[in-house]
Amino acid sequence: MQIVHTVAELRASLGERRPVLVPTLGTLHAGHRWLIDIARKRGEPVVASIFVNQLQFAPHEDYTAYPRTLERDCELLAAGGCDIVFAPSDREVYPEAQGYTVHPPRELAGILEGEVRPHFFAGVCTVVLKLFNMVRPAAAVFGKKDYQQLLVIRGMVRQLALPIDIVPAEIVRGAGGLALSSRNGYLNDAERAEAAQLYACLSAVAAEIKAGRADWPAIESAAREFLSARGWRPDYVTVRRQGDLREPAAGVPLVVLAAARLGGTRLIDNVEI
Repeated sequence: MQIVHTVAELRASLGERRPVLVPTLGTLHAGHRWLIDIARKRGEPVVASIFVNQLQFAPHEDYTAYPRTLERDCELLAAGGCDIVFAPSDREVYPEAQGYTVHPPRELAGILEGEVRPHFFAGVCTVVLKLFNMVRPAAAVFGKKDYQQLLVIRGMVRQLALPIDIVPAEIVRGAGGLALSSRNGYLNDAERAEAAQLYACLSAVAAEIKAGRADWPAIESAAREFLSARGWRPDYVTVRRQGDLREPAAGVPLVVLAAARLGGTRLIDNVEI
């Protein structure tokens, strides 16, 4: 596996080949190995990018405190069969102040995560577009755990006519159904045991809807109360349409999404119906 830090090195390594890209912020776990597996099935070479993107951090979020574990990340990627790691510096990605940014439509990016973190999706879209231009992939793999992000990126690629296939990857879960996430490392033992209740809550909501119950507000309210009673601080638990995250309707595929704080850690998860 090759590790490169500049676009020039990356282009020299790839030549005319269009790789499959797995974009990451680093601090990798077994779920990222799954993304690499999916990428390898789509084509070669596989490029994983590791970059902590300052644009997606709000002023009150500590960008400098985000863990950087490049050596350990590279070991995991090498074991998973990644071909090239692209780990650029801040200066490589942002050689000057980023005056041009990508602002996704508010009806998709201004709700749920976008309501809690207003700067987030503009920062994500801007850096992902830059990475696409740097790497020039034929396809890129994004995990479904960040469900709204997947839809936002897919919409950007479609509307900007980028010649890139966006490949969704199913959520990888650990004990009790807990979605694997870099944030899980912030949980203590008691919190980690409790964290599986987020998936249990979403699964219960999904089961009610599959059973034919369509009183969305009451279902959502009961789910939030369930979490709150266990010490969580929910930002949202909501039922939405899979394709655009608009209000649910009978006869269309739905998804239950949640974001909640447990102790000092904010977790997100979703279950498709």
